[in-house]
Order: sequence, then C-alpha cells, then structure tokens
Amino acid sequence: MSRIEIIPAIDIIGGRCVRLTQGDYGRQTVYDASPEEMARRYAEIGVKRLHVVDLDGAKASSPQNLQVLERIAAFGGLEIEWGGGIKSEAALRDVFNAGASYAVVGSVAARTPQLFEQWLREFGGERIVLGADVSAGRIAVCGWLETEQTGVSDLIDRFLPAGLKQAIVTDISRDGMLQGPATEMYVKLQAQYPELRVIVSGGISSAADIQALDEAGLKGVIVGKAIYENLIPLNFIEEWLRKE
Repeated sequence: MSRIEIIPAIDIIGGRCVRLTQGDYGRQTVYDASPEEMARRYAEIGVKRLHVVDLDGAKASSPQNLQVLERIAAFGGLEIEWGGGIKSEAALRDVFNAGASYAVVGSVAARTPQLFEQWLREFGGERIVLGADVSAGRIAVCGWLETEQTGVSDLIDRFLPAGLKQAIVTDISRDGMLQGPATEMYVKLQAQYPELRVIVSGGISSAADIQALDEAGLKGVIVGKAIYENLIPLNFIEEWLRKE
C-alpha cells in the first residue's frame, strides 16, 4: 500500500506567500519567501505535486496571479494544482494554459453544478478537482466569504457519475489553526467513497498528524502553515517522499 502523498501548499496574495487563519483575509501572515522560491525548494526535495491558491483570485472571482503560475510551471517537474477564482471556462483554460496540471474548483461546483459536470466530462476527473471547503458541515464559497446549504456528500454524490476522481476537503474551522485535522470526517468520507481520492486539508500541525492520516488509509494531505512555522521540517518531507 502506498503512503499518503504530502502536497505542500502555497497561498498567494499580491504575488507573495501568505497564510490565512480560518480563511479570514483580515488574519493573514505574510512570509519572506516568494512563491517561486518556495516552489523551487519543494521541487529540490522531490515534491511532485504542489497546491497553490490564488487568494486574490478567490476574492475577485477570476485568476489574478497567473504570472506566478507560469514562473513556477517553468521550473518543470512539479504538478501544480491551482485554485482560486475559476468561475468560467475562459478562466479554466487560462489556468491550464499557464501551466497547471489540475484545476481546483469550488464555487462553480456548489452554485452551477451543471457547468462543473460539463468540465468534468470535457477535461476529465484527472484534471478537474472538487474543492469542498466545509464550515459547520456546509460548503463555503467565494474565498470562504459565503456558505451554501449543501454538504460535501451532496456534491460528491452528484459528481461521481460525471467522472469525479479527486476532492480536496478543507475543514475551515481548523485551517491555519495548527490544531490537528478532522481525521474522523476524512476517514468516514474515504470509507463512504472508496473510488474517490479524498485529500485532507486544514489543521495539519506535526509529522505525527501525517503519520496518523497515513495509518488511517488517507491518500493525500495538504500541508501549509506547519511548514512555514517549521513544525514540519522540509527534511521530514524529503525523507517521507523518498520512502513513498
């Protein structure tokens, strides 16, 4: 059985690396390293997949940092999953043309599901990833500024027949809090949908969290703030990837 894949996160505002606490734009930490510099570090230690969020794009409802995406993609060797502001087919194509391997789509899936289904069928479940951001059991959209009545299972049930293969599920209450992930929720979802690649996002605070998720049978985990705060050192990730 393969180990859980560690997917480092880079969140961008104004072309710079930031981390938000519980998705709150008013509670952001700006880090010295540029997105390109962080991406280079990850590539050097053997990271294959990178999670990049255009927070400006999420707020503006259209991608705002595609030049950063182009520069990261130019390194080669990294599969980039890009999210934030993908609300139209033109935006989706722009993201792919700028070098993304995967597009993470949340608001469209929740609010215009027919369009998300169309994208799944046209571009394939290998490239279109459901971004299911959960707040108190409900789906949050538009950079987490608004919530829907829909739950994560409602979305998965709807899109599996259209070819959905991957879902990044973020527990907003834990995001950026470094208090550990909502493991029980992820284990339940993965058991409910064994054919789906459920990717854990939110709350990862230590190497022990990653090991516990791996032992629970989860397939992917996004790690952000814990890396920037040196709670999960890069050499741990390098060692983990080497043994994958």
